[in-house]
Amino acid sequence: MIEPRIVVFSSLFPTKEQPGAGVFIRERMFRVGKEFPLIVVSPKPWFPFQSMIRKLKPHFRPECSNFEMQEGTPVYQPRFFCIPGVFKFLDGYFMAISSFVLLKKLQKEFEFNVIDSHFAFPDGKAATLLGRWFNVPVTVTLRGTEIPQSQNTLQRNMLVSALTNADRIFSVSNSLKQHAISLRIKETKILVVGNGVDVEKFYSVDGAELREKLNIPLDAKVLITIGGLVERKGFHRVINALPRLQKKFPKIHYLIVGGASAEGNTEGQLRELSKDLGFEKNVHFLGTMQAEDIKQPLSAADLFVLSTRNEGWANVLLESLACGIPVVASDVGGNAEVICNNSLGRIVPFDDESALYDAITESLEIEWDKKGLVQYARENSWDSRVTVLKTEFNNIVNHRKVE
Repeated sequence: MIEPRIVVFSSLFPTKEQPGAGVFIRERMFRVGKEFPLIVVSPKPWFPFQSMIRKLKPHFRPECSNFEMQEGTPVYQPRFFCIPGVFKFLDGYFMAISSFVLLKKLQKEFEFNVIDSHFAFPDGKAATLLGRWFNVPVTVTLRGTEIPQSQNTLQRNMLVSALTNADRIFSVSNSLKQHAISLRIKETKILVVGNGVDVEKFYSVDGAELREKLNIPLDAKVLITIGGLVERKGFHRVINALPRLQKKFPKIHYLIVGGASAEGNTEGQLRELSKDLGFEKNVHFLGTMQAEDIKQPLSAADLFVLSTRNEGWANVLLESLACGIPVVASDVGGNAEVICNNSLGRIVPFDDESALYDAITESLEIEWDKKGLVQYARENSWDSRVTVLKTEFNNIVNHRKVE
């Protein structure tokens, strides 16, 4: 039997400059890397005038090195030509062309026999081109961006091309699988493999110390959201609910963990909104945090709230449950697949203020079975996902087509 030798291909991957970018991909694939030889190629967008754009938008395409060694795994970060705006549909081609020389070198030095890409476009499109050029099978993992991209005709054509030419498609949720099927991708090619949770990093600790540091009374009700500070994540929807919630819970506080991301940075607007509503002392911006530290604010909270516009499979939901914290989340993407019954939390219609208020209020009044929350998270650890992926990569390399 041939041993899989994997190139993980994803433009979203943690760097020294952006340690939180694509952590869920590293968490998943570095565990696979304990089973098979693995390296990472993470192409980064480049444009001659992007340094000028960065003067207006400081977080636009931050500089990073060409190579990093992460946990003993080589991570290559080649640049690819990427014109902002209307020419985004060409990113897959530019990404493939710019990565060709590097992969040619890696073919000789590493002898890879499978390319594992994440996100159908542009990464999956580039990966399927490279797979054709190097005659190796390609996998594509659907992670949620495919839904909004499908609204753009040019990008939809590119991602459909990628999925059609992939040897195997992994989907982090069944909702994404159904979306791919609606694009006329063969169902037999798609396998749902959700993200998992690292229960060695996420577990309940004493949250009293953090509450004291933030001047939050021990008897206060505390909400928390974790994610990139972008409009899509819906922090503003939770802040807008605070005045009404305060009438029911006078000491309510809200913890926000996260910072700027590739999608932007709305911290200024969120701070201004908090101030306008009179909640600047009750909304706490904790900034970005290392994964192993996030259990502290989670354990200081009573309820995790994610009023997001779009998600594939939000790892943070399982991370919250692993810390014994229930969840209220909008009914988008795979959220309802994670919070699959009322013993774990509540799922509410997206952008429904009344439903969000009712769910938060009800959840703050319930006596939750925290042991049950933790047990559910443990049943969804990374180990169960890696077992499936190990089998799939063996099949792909040794039998190529799986449909």
